[in-house]
Amino acid sequence: MLKPSNTGQVFLVGAGPGDPELLTLKALRVLQTVDVVVHDRLVSAAVLDLIPAGIRRINVGKRSGSHPIPQSEINALLLRLAKSGSTVARLKGGDPMVFGRGSEEAAVLQASGIEVSCVPGITAAQGISAATGVPLTHRGLATGVRFVTGHCQADRPLEFDWDGLVDPDTTLVVYMGHANMQHIATRLMEHGLPADHPVLVVVNGTRPNESRLVTHLGALTTKRANIPVPGPALFIIGRVVSLLGDLAGMETEAILRMPDVQQVLHG
Repeated sequence: MLKPSNTGQVFLVGAGPGDPELLTLKALRVLQTVDVVVHDRLVSAAVLDLIPAGIRRINVGKRSGSHPIPQSEINALLLRLAKSGSTVARLKGGDPMVFGRGSEEAAVLQASGIEVSCVPGITAAQGISAATGVPLTHRGLATGVRFVTGHCQADRPLEFDWDGLVDPDTTLVVYMGHANMQHIATRLMEHGLPADHPVLVVVNGTRPNESRLVTHLGALTTKRANIPVPGPALFIIGRVVSLLGDLAGMETEAILRMPDVQQVLHG
């Protein structure tokens, strides 16, 4: 892999939602030819297993409420590695430009003259949509889709345009929302979504230990404990979730009408 003689470069690489077969060919090539891989907590073990034994790995994983390595130190680490002449893969779960701080890290690196390239990955919403068969858009059910993050920097209160999120013709996907999901569900209902609005919760999507829970907004306030954790959780909120009933051999209306959690499926 070509690089300047005295300065390395950094690849922002999307690891996808977990299934190693969802990596792009470019991502795989980069992971197998760099000098060092700096990876997040959400990168699956199956993806890490594709990195050759001789390539250095550095785990800088964070989770909500626990940041053992602050972002500033991650930025400094990437700069130090690149300035030492290393070719670095900054490996992030999903896509590095979707709630992955990829653009923030790129800005810091580029400001110091480091060459940065982005290798996109399948974001969790896309991977889980394909794995479950629940589309993000569907004629007659959803004309658009919107992605939001379920927590804010430094655990500040969520500041959403709640009125803009309650369009029943739009599928709402909430990333990293387990800790605040009760609050999110309550606010969505206060601003107009009905309590029987369908919700699909997927934990560890596309991985062998994937779990799915089909419910609705009204039940999320009391059934949050039924969501199997630990693991990355994604919430798909919208009428498209009703299609899972057809795929699972159930009546679509059963999901929409029944007032409790419908089923827990283990993939």
